[in-house]
Parts: sequence; structure tokens; C-alpha cells
Amino acid sequence: MFKNHAFSGLVFASLSVFLWGITFVSTKYLLRSFSAYEILILRFLLAYAALWILRPKSLHLEDKKNEIYFALAGFSGVTAYQFMENMAISYTSASNVSIIVSICPIFAAIFTQIFLKEKHLTIYFNIGFLLAIFGVALVSFNGVVEFHLNPKGDFLAFLASLCWGIYSLCVSKINSLELDFIQATRRVFFWALIFMIPIGLFSIMTLGTFPVSTPDFKIPGISLLLDSEFNHFRFSNPLNWLNLCFLGLGASAFCFVAWNIACERLGTVRATVGIYLIPVVTIVFAFFALGEKISFMGAVGAVLTISGLFVSEIKLKENQARS
Repeated sequence: MFKNHAFSGLVFASLSVFLWGITFVSTKYLLRSFSAYEILILRFLLAYAALWILRPKSLHLEDKKNEIYFALAGFSGVTAYQFMENMAISYTSASNVSIIVSICPIFAAIFTQIFLKEKHLTIYFNIGFLLAIFGVALVSFNGVVEFHLNPKGDFLAFLASLCWGIYSLCVSKINSLELDFIQATRRVFFWALIFMIPIGLFSIMTLGTFPVSTPDFKIPGISLLLDSEFNHFRFSNPLNWLNLCFLGLGASAFCFVAWNIACERLGTVRATVGIYLIPVVTIVFAFFALGEKISFMGAVGAVLTISGLFVSEIKLKENQARS
């Protein structure tokens, strides 16, 4: 029974990682017509609505103090993580971002050891961490063939991975409450949307509206475009809707629920380590969909990053063997 339980966790984690690997390519396409903020809020509005349809019942918490975990999860794992990831993709390549955020398991392990007293930091973990960081450095300094070095995008991707570590800690606490996964995930999305509102207000007050008739117009990352002609153009594009629905229904509504189930059945850190597979998925899809190429240095960096994360997993296997 336990093996079947763990196997289903692996299936949910694998599906999430596979779909999340494609999100970088999908987001890159949407950034041609939408700002990073617009993609973020449209994506999670769709996800929130879908989860209400699936489970049209309110979530009641016995201890109202636990609401802080949902609020922090919504801010760190959705609003902050997704917004910085979208912004990073607008500055650098989809492959670059996916490889850098693959260090999320390292932060997840550190935070769970500090705050939940789970023992994850071993000699293997430290060696894996150094390999991964060196790999990330190679990827960052290599940049993209077309844009050279993009430290702004790489740094935003690094901050996004830090936020995911905080989110992983919150997921562990939320899963310990033994709530319905769909309702719990929807509550996280609710708080995420609340935290997105100030970004939109700031955009309207400071940036206002933009003329979009010029061919060299570049959409600012935190903007809300209110030009009716341009909105008709981008919202009448079926490929834009296809990508938005994929991000909202697949990569958000389904994947976040599936990921929470995987974390509950495998353990948060063990499930999060699977994120190192995201760059592999992204690089393949970015090659075919966006025509992005990885240089020799970038390829070496990718291999080192993924290898480092595999090495950091060794201690988990040893601990499981003892138990």
C-alpha cells in the first residue's frame, strides 16, 4: 500500500514537472502580447475559477492562525515566484531561467531543516549544492547567444527559486492540516490574487496607459494595457488563449494541486528535488518552439546543475534505507 502511495506521488510530481517545464516556452510566447503582470493575473484568475468549479465549497479552518501559511504560500509561491519568473523570462532565455530556478530543492532543504528540524544537509548535499551553483554560474555568464550576459534576468530567476523554497516550507505546514487538496490550493490562489492587486494599482498610477501603435513598442513588465484596439488584437488571437488556458488550467489549477499531493505523499523536499528535471523539458521545447540554442558552456552548466542536484539527493536515499 505504501509503495502504491509513493508511486502515485511520483506520478503527480512527474506530471507537474513536465507541464511546468513547458510553461517557460508558453510564457515566452505570451510576452509578445502581454506584460509579465497581465500573464500572472490572467493565469491565476483562470486557475481560481477552475478550482471553484471543481469544488464549489468553502474551506473552513479550525484554527484561524493557520491562515498565515496560506497567505505566505500565496505570496511566495505564486505572486512573488511567478511574477519574478515571468520578468526574468522577459530579460533572458527560457532555458536560462528554467535551469537557474532548478536550484529550488536546495532552498527547500535548507528551510525545512531550519524551521521543521528535518535533517537534509549532509556532505552529499553540500557537494551537490556547490556543483549546482557552479553550473548556474556557467549558465548565467554564458547568457544567451542573441543577448549576451543578462544578469538582471538571471538574478530575478535566482530570487524566484528562493521564494519557492519558502513556498515549499508552507506546503509542508498546510499538508499537515490534512485538508482537501483542491480547496487548500484554491485558498493559496485567493491570497496570491489579493497580493497581485497592489501591483496593478501601482502600474495604473505610475505607468498609466501606453500607445501601442509603434512597431518597436515593448510592453513594460508590470503594466496593464487598456488600449481597446490592442486588446481586441491580442485577445482575438487563438494561440494567446491556448497558452493562457494551458498556464491557467494545466500548469496552475492542475499542477499546483498535483504538486501538493506529491509533497504530501513523498515529502516536500523529496518531491521538490524533481524540479531539476524541468530544464531538460524546457530546453527541448525551447529548441523546437522558440529556436533557442544552447552553447557548449551553457550545456556544461546545465549538466553540472542537474548533476549537483542528483548528488544532493543521495542523503535522502540513505536516510530512507535506514528507516
